[in-house]
Amino acid sequence: MAKKIGLYFGTFNPIHVGHLIIANHMVEFSDLDEVWFVVTPHNPHKKKKTLLEDHHRLAMVRIAVEEYPKLQASNVEFDLPQPNYTVNTLVHLEEKYPEKNFSLIMGEDNLKSLHRWKNYEVILERYSIYVYPRISEGTVETQFDNHKKIKKVDAPIIELSSTFIRKGIKAGKNIRPMLSAEVWTYLDEMNFYK
Repeated sequence: MAKKIGLYFGTFNPIHVGHLIIANHMVEFSDLDEVWFVVTPHNPHKKKKTLLEDHHRLAMVRIAVEEYPKLQASNVEFDLPQPNYTVNTLVHLEEKYPEKNFSLIMGEDNLKSLHRWKNYEVILERYSIYVYPRISEGTVETQFDNHKKIKKVDAPIIELSSTFIRKGIKAGKNIRPMLSAEVWTYLDEMNFYK
């Protein structure tokens, strides 16, 4: 039986306890065997000074998942052409790991814009999507209601964002409970987001 891998895409700038709670919930309370945090590289065409370099964000994800054997960090998109489209990453992973069965993990907020993704029909045809609840504006397209490839997972609603954490650090607030201890240490020692 092929191992079921859930792909959790993001910039993880920085990875926080909310990300870990969602990923761990997915791997413990759904039929997924592992969750891979796919760190999205910096788009070379966009200057975003708050986005840390790829290797720093990957390092923090690796540190954060160290004690969770079912969670992994992935830099698969670092070597793929930019801009990066999820459908291309999925095809690449399928070719590289034919013995694995890949699915997407996304928040309900992303499901609301899925119809605007490149080749979203291909994604839906070939891959399952595990959706966790998010509080957000807008509605999910009716074509995605009761879709056989979309699995809604009753995960905790986490209202925590990397943006909030970066602003908190910049403002000199104590945001340590929002990050794993090791990630906090890494950020603090590197003097990031200040």
